[in-house]
Amino acid sequence: MTIAVRERPSPTVIDVPGYIDRHRVGPFQVHLLLICAAVLFIDGFDTQAIGYVAPALAQEWRLPRSAMGPVFSAGLFGLMIGALIFGTIADRIGRKRIIVLSTAAFGIATLLTVLAPDAPWLIALRFLTGLGLGGAMPNAVALISEFSPHRRRATMVMTMFAGFSIGAAVGGLLAAALIPALGWRSVFVVGGLAPLLLVPILVRALPESIRFLALVGGRDREVAELLRRITPDMPPAADVRFVAQEPRLSGLPVAHLFAEKRAATTLLLWIVFFMSLLDLYLLSNWLPTVLNDLGVSVSVAAAIGAMLQVGGVVGTFTLGRFIDRFSFRALALTYLCAAGAVAAIGITSHSTGLVTVAIFVAGFCIVGGQIASNALTATFYPTAIRSTGVGWALGIGRIGSIVGPLVGGLLLANQIGPQSLFAVAAIPALAAAAASFLLARAG
Repeated sequence: MTIAVRERPSPTVIDVPGYIDRHRVGPFQVHLLLICAAVLFIDGFDTQAIGYVAPALAQEWRLPRSAMGPVFSAGLFGLMIGALIFGTIADRIGRKRIIVLSTAAFGIATLLTVLAPDAPWLIALRFLTGLGLGGAMPNAVALISEFSPHRRRATMVMTMFAGFSIGAAVGGLLAAALIPALGWRSVFVVGGLAPLLLVPILVRALPESIRFLALVGGRDREVAELLRRITPDMPPAADVRFVAQEPRLSGLPVAHLFAEKRAATTLLLWIVFFMSLLDLYLLSNWLPTVLNDLGVSVSVAAAIGAMLQVGGVVGTFTLGRFIDRFSFRALALTYLCAAGAVAAIGITSHSTGLVTVAIFVAGFCIVGGQIASNALTATFYPTAIRSTGVGWALGIGRIGSIVGPLVGGLLLANQIGPQSLFAVAAIPALAAAAASFLLARAG
């Protein structure tokens, strides 16, 4: 007697990136975007806080303006190291752990800044703060991009990144209110407590990247749960295997940034990031001090300087759809306009109203362009090296952000006038426009 053996049916295979690309952005993705935007809101606040308190701090400690350059650059150096290290680690262990750890780290370091007795201690604490800030940003970018459909990825990342610009702008407005009443240390109390209060929310509410889970394999139950939160009408299936139809790359992740014809694009992206962040941090760190030297009070200088980030918020929301549609062509035009706006700051520095408009436009283009660069970089690299790609681009850019404040301090130490200062500051924006144009030509 022959017994028929029923063959077990093959499991249904679902390609997670393809599934997400076929569906619209839903409430769960918006909820996730808001959580990551909250991380970047505090990131932006803590990153820019030192620039807003610099005039008051220098007055209290009787420091020359040039002495603030190393203080600015210490935090940015930490940002660079954090982005380079934690972006690569996240491609191995996941995005969520690094975001939570980084947020806790920069919260503690910012709070300890209140106790800094002198400039060397302040430099050390700003470096530690920068390590945490540098780890949070590229992984938030990677996480949002991996939950977003391709046709809306730049818009989603840029909308999330608006949290950074809003946080930086609020930092200026809050500093203008807090410093006269409570002193410069109060800004760091707020900047330290906020991320520490956010950490338990991240532990509970932040999911791991769905594409990362699908790529590493063996996490089908978690992937299924996340997909049902994205599309609640997804039919249940007893035997389902979730995959990401992307290569699982072995070896050193950084090496893959230059493999498979990615070398030229990687180098051009690094040029864009370097020049863009050089310009951004030169302006954001020195604008309040330059305005104060021109006769504007410390609180008003902080408020006007915050218009750089206010313009960035508007640029972020405005440019997203254009970047999704026109990619690097739109980015090249944005940086070209940025160069003109930065030069105009020096020309209009005699008028509070005109210089405020020029700073707003510069922020619209430079901050908006930088955030668009983050979004395009996340779109270019595959899941296996996405955090590495974004992290290293930001890390190389942070070298520019370190150079920027030092260049500003050197120019001011040589008594250069505002018109010449901002004419020089327009050059990096032109270089970013040229590199973006080459990226557009390369397709």
